[in-house]
Amino acid sequence: MVQNLTSRVRRRAFRTDNSGTSAVEFALLSPIFILLLLGMVAYGIYFGAASSIQQIAADAARTAIAGLNQSERQTLVASYLTNNASGYPFVDATKLTYQANDSVADGSQFVVSISYDARNLPIWNLFPGIAMPGTTITRQSTIRVGGI
Repeated sequence: MVQNLTSRVRRRAFRTDNSGTSAVEFALLSPIFILLLLGMVAYGIYFGAASSIQQIAADAARTAIAGLNQSERQTLVASYLTNNASGYPFVDATKLTYQANDSVADGSQFVVSISYDARNLPIWNLFPGIAMPGTTITRQSTIRVGGI
């Protein structure tokens, strides 16, 4: 009888004991939290690289405005990319390709298009089964030739 009573008391104490619930909640939620955190970091790096590519295109177009003709502007863009592209965050200058030409639609504008092979960014290692952005980041910038 005494043994039966003590086992009931122990079971009741076990059911009402709250110690350890934090450890169980942490064990259940921490993997999800860590995956969300890593996802935010990886997407942040991708968006940072996309922003850098857009800034490179804009800066190269601004540099090209000093050229007197299309070939001189193309030379200025190539020189700018060679000397400055490696200074932008999240960008490997060896993976850049560009086109710099007068606009087909409007001859008074000059267009610089930059493509970046983003396969080396960490976003591609996250979740193989979900939709991801393209592995090539393409941005362009247009500037008016000849001033305002």
